[in-house]
Amino acid sequence: MNSENNISTVLVTAYAKAPQGSSMYELYKYSGIVLEIDPSTDRVVDAEFTFITQLAQNFFRRLIIGYDLSNGIEDLVKRIENHYFAPSANSVIVALKSAYRRYMEHKQKAEK
Repeated sequence: MNSENNISTVLVTAYAKAPQGSSMYELYKYSGIVLEIDPSTDRVVDAEFTFITQLAQNFFRRLIIGYDLSNGIEDLVKRIENHYFAPSANSVIVALKSAYRRYMEHKQKAEK
């Protein structure tokens, strides 16, 4: 059974070291991000993070889902900086930037 034809999105992951002393570090050691992206629109359609609480998971999903990556990543980084005040903020941003770079690199390769 080949279900690949039914999948129109891509999954991109990235990680960054969590800050020592934080709950995220104690549990995971890394801040991880998983983005499901529709490459036809460059919009994030779903997202997951290595947060401990469901509240933080849901909050970040609301911040990121629907974001158009073709506009670059800086507005999304500013959104996180303006709304997320935690020791892990920098590692989350590093992971997000890494996922964005990975997505854009693969997209550019596919267009060649």
